[in-house]
This record gives sequence, C-alpha cells and structure tokens, in this order.
Amino acid sequence: MHFSQIRSSGLVLVNGGEVIEGEHHVNTSAFAIHSRVHAARPDAVAAAHAHSIHGKAWASPGRLLDPITQDSCAFYQNLARSTISPAWSTRLPRATALPKRWELARRLILRNHGLLTVGTSVDEAAWWFIAMERSCQAQLLAESVGRPAMIVHQCALETRNQVAGGINGWFQYQPMGNMISRQEPGLFD
Repeated sequence: MHFSQIRSSGLVLVNGGEVIEGEHHVNTSAFAIHSRVHAARPDAVAAAHAHSIHGKAWASPGRLLDPITQDSCAFYQNLARSTISPAWSTRLPRATALPKRWELARRLILRNHGLLTVGTSVDEAAWWFIAMERSCQAQLLAESVGRPAMIVHQCALETRNQVAGGINGWFQYQPMGNMISRQEPGLFD
C-alpha cells in the first residue's frame, strides 16, 4: 500500500505476527525488524523505518552523520549504526546484535539499507526519522561541493542537548502533523 493510501482504518494490530485487529496481511520482513526493535527497546512506543532516498544513500558507506548543521547536531553522539544482513533481524533481541550505543541512541543507520528511529510516541519517532533523512540530504549536498566544516565538539553537544532533549521530537512534529491532518481529512477515518 502506498503511503498516500494509508488510513487509520487500514492499520492492523498484531501479536507475534498474527493479526488480531484489522483486515490486511502483515509484511513479514517488516514485522521481523519492528517486532524485535520493540522487544529490545521496551521504551519504544513507535519505530519509524523506511528506505528513503537520502537515508539509503547515506547508509551505503556506513558512516555516522557529522555535526555540520544545527539539525544534524541532534544526532551527534546519539546515533548508532548496524550492518543489515539476512540474519540481522533475527539477532535483534540479543544485546550483542545491537550497537553498544543503541540503548542511548534511539536512532540507527542500517548500512546499505536505510534509517530507523524510535520514540516514546508516533510523533516523536516520525520527527526524528524526518530530521535524520533531512540531515542525510544536507550532508550529501554539502559533501558534493567540498569538505563541510564541523561544529566543534562542545558546541555540538550543547546544541544536541537543546534540540534533541525532552519532548522536542514530539513538539517539532506537531506543525507537520497538523498540516497532514488538514490536507488529508480522511486519514483518521
């Protein structure tokens, strides 16, 4: 189903891969990843994952984002990376399968695959995914014209603490959520 066709009435509730509410089938590969993320991260109310163009491009070299903009500082020393493989999703529950900083990071670059974020709300997980995708785009563009200047360590940490702390992810998503609700009035049918 294309994102533009998704309505709340079309969502499914699953337990162990079995649909207990709703009428659609479950994407088993998506379930394998998301269920194990939730099992490994009980604080995660929501996980956002997609194969976005800039996220996939940035994930291919396996690098973390650099602190080159205020927005990218939200991910400074608050981001982990992992290699995707056929066995990857089945290993997620084991602590050794996740990067050591995953417990702190809540944001993950899946090498050669894409981006994944978690949040204490759907809004928070969505915002950090959108912000990370945009930061990947900004770094790809910046590196296409030269070597970007890095924000110094202490400033990057202070900026991260200001922009990425508390309810900021939820708060930042609200204008976008309101816009989507107005443009798609049938979304919550």
